[in-house]
Amino acid sequence: MLQPRKSKFKKQFRGKMKGLATRGSFLAFGQFGLKSLGRGWLTDRQIEAARKAISHYTKRVGKVWIRVFPDKPITKKPTGVRMGGGKGDLAAHVVPIVPGKIIFELAGVPTEIAFQALKRAGAKLPFKTKVISKEKI
Repeated sequence: MLQPRKSKFKKQFRGKMKGLATRGSFLAFGQFGLKSLGRGWLTDRQIEAARKAISHYTKRVGKVWIRVFPDKPITKKPTGVRMGGGKGDLAAHVVPIVPGKIIFELAGVPTEIAFQALKRAGAKLPFKTKVISKEKI
């Protein structure tokens, strides 16, 4: 799973996810991309599931770029624990996603295969997405 090697602080505040993506909102590497239309936290497991869906459908032809990295630690308290007692233990790493952010890019595969692969990857994610391309269709 994706996670940072080292961080200055073990736990972070939850933060806000308002506004639209300004950085990382255009295709930079590939011809096709998966763009988010919703907002939320994307976990390391969800990124890996979507990446596997893309590589499986394309039969590992072409190149895939993951444009997001989960560097925000999320804590959870165990079930059945009463309120108080401090912040919970580290549960996962996430990346906050806002609308307009490119999550995956793909190159080196035919158009139909790329669209279908990215659509399947979008089904693994917890918000709506759309497939975009540099070419005019």
